[in-house]
Amino acid sequence: MSDPRPRGRPKAFHDKTEQNTVQSLDRAMGLLRLLSERNGLTLSELAAESGQAPATVYRVLTTLQGHDMVEIEEPGQLWHVGAGTFRIGTAFLRRTKVAERARGPMQALMRATGETANLGVESQDQVLFLAQVETHEAIRAFFPPGTLSPMHVSGIGKALLAWYPEPRVRAIIARQGLTGFTSLSLTTEASLLRDLARTRERGFAVDDQEKAEGMRCVAAPVFNGYGEPVAGLSVSGPAFRIGLSDAARIGALVRAAADEVTEAIGGVRG
Repeated sequence: MSDPRPRGRPKAFHDKTEQNTVQSLDRAMGLLRLLSERNGLTLSELAAESGQAPATVYRVLTTLQGHDMVEIEEPGQLWHVGAGTFRIGTAFLRRTKVAERARGPMQALMRATGETANLGVESQDQVLFLAQVETHEAIRAFFPPGTLSPMHVSGIGKALLAWYPEPRVRAIIARQGLTGFTSLSLTTEASLLRDLARTRERGFAVDDQEKAEGMRCVAAPVFNGYGEPVAGLSVSGPAFRIGLSDAARIGALVRAAADEVTEAIGGVRG
């Protein structure tokens, strides 16, 4: 009998006190997060936003630059996320076969609707966008891979929540709250639960300008082999092109695309 594989974590795994964290690595991750949220930052801006000394920030940046994790743009001395972060990030997509299997259905969905198709999963009570197939229209929705969005104001988020057990939904609400972004955001538990019930009845979710005024999204869940929602497909675009009267037609197309991905990964529709 072969020896078991070595453990992947120490006994103190659940101890997140400062003595069990690497401070320099924590600083580096914080800087990468700041860079991922902005279109370039100077050394001074990074120091100010991170609360660290410029000399410390510079040492971290030069270390990350040596691993191709960040790069500097000349002129302007603007620091950006580097190609190395993308190469590492794609390991997550390789692990998540739904991203690979969804590519074809997403492309077909974009062609059928003329709008941008998106793929997302839940990550720490938020929607994490994994992939996007953009429309050729000049005015379009844009959710670059890695973008996070609150679940209650996202088509994909509501498509997942609608098939989650209610206790799980209530727990996410308790942890994340229901922040209002527009006058149409669902900011009470009762209103969100009613919307999720309607979503289950029709088979797809609608984000009616709930995160951004003038933008609508129609989404449906992808299920695993246990009938659990593990991802969501959506079509998003400006409200003047996606009217509420179009929701049923687009919803049927999104639902069919999501079911195709479910079948491709060996899933069972919930």
